[in-house]
Amino acid sequence: MVNIDILKQSLSQVLGSLEHELLIAQDEVTLEIGKQHLLMISEQLRDNKLLSFDMLMDVCGVDYLDYGIAEWETQQATSTGFDRGVEHGLDRERVIVWHKPRFAVVYHLLSTVYNYRLRVKVFLTEEDLMVDSVVNIWPAANWFEREAFDFFGILFVNHPDLRRILTDYGFIGHPFRKDFPLSGNVEVRYDATEGRVIYVPVEIEKRVLVPKVIRDDHRYILEPTKLSGEAVWEQKK
Repeated sequence: MVNIDILKQSLSQVLGSLEHELLIAQDEVTLEIGKQHLLMISEQLRDNKLLSFDMLMDVCGVDYLDYGIAEWETQQATSTGFDRGVEHGLDRERVIVWHKPRFAVVYHLLSTVYNYRLRVKVFLTEEDLMVDSVVNIWPAANWFEREAFDFFGILFVNHPDLRRILTDYGFIGHPFRKDFPLSGNVEVRYDATEGRVIYVPVEIEKRVLVPKVIRDDHRYILEPTKLSGEAVWEQKK
């Protein structure tokens, strides 16, 4: 905890009047900044002797669409058991009100000098899904930013080679967005007649999954019986 207090003081001293917000949760420090200050603050985080965040561990995108909406009963249910999943599986209850933009880019930094760890978060609106690339500050950001572009559609300005990195060349959409269909938009298969790989509309039927629960109580006592040499389980009446 001492290191967190020192890190918080150092961040406040270095950033000064620059617009920022420091959050501490679960013994971790999160720094929220505006995208217009990303490059300036990133250079300070790396170069200032009080911080020395010389290593970028990860860059990832986050989609907060429907954040805080639970499909399970949460307010009235007990903290144990899963009846809330059976009885309220199709309800959608808002348990957290979200006022910030839908998307965020999150940077995880490490100072090998002080053994500090820091999470930097930049929020982006869906209408302006662009942020400066930090490749010139931390070269390790290259592939991380390409991954965030591929999966979330976030554009990193001045990235040296912003192309998809994990999906197919002709892939449409961004699969880590919360509104992307779980079954996808197309199926890819080899067509023996045409002698090539083709794209066809997905044929998987969409359905809503409701949690199923098995309990050891009077409602779910099972007895083994024999039928045609195979063990069959029947629910005891």
